[in-house]
Amino acid sequence: MAIRPDSGWDLSVDNRYGQLTLVVEVKRNTNVSPEWAAKLRRNILAHGTFPKAPYFLMVFPDKFYLWANAEADQDQSEPTYTIDASPILQPYFERAGVTADQISGESLEIIVTSWLGEIIYSDRVPENIDASQRWLLESGLYAALAGGKFEHEGAA
Repeated sequence: MAIRPDSGWDLSVDNRYGQLTLVVEVKRNTNVSPEWAAKLRRNILAHGTFPKAPYFLMVFPDKFYLWANAEADQDQSEPTYTIDASPILQPYFERAGVTADQISGESLEIIVTSWLGEIIYSDRVPENIDASQRWLLESGLYAALAGGKFEHEGAA
């Protein structure tokens, strides 16, 4: 995986045309409200010189927050999607022998990288996509990432 030293994001994904499409922030906090996540996003965007992308995903062990078409700079809008992370992350936690409360930030980032990799490198949309991941299709994120390329930010 290539490192994008100027990015500052935990993870970022380019689409199949090499355009930055998704930026991801991974945090260990749990029970985070959409309002709190929106404030954190606003603060990150206000204080950083981070490249912007149409999709912004904030990952917590228990929830994902996705802003779709999130090019608005510092707006404090709430996420487009609030997703229960359990159906997505639980199989990874079980394989790693940890719970959501025990996971380290680095391990959570690796798990998210694996999950996103399954989308990026898939040949086609699974016909039996789980209902818990329908938001990937509805938001257009699945189509935007398929065939893309991962850029993993090294630990700062």
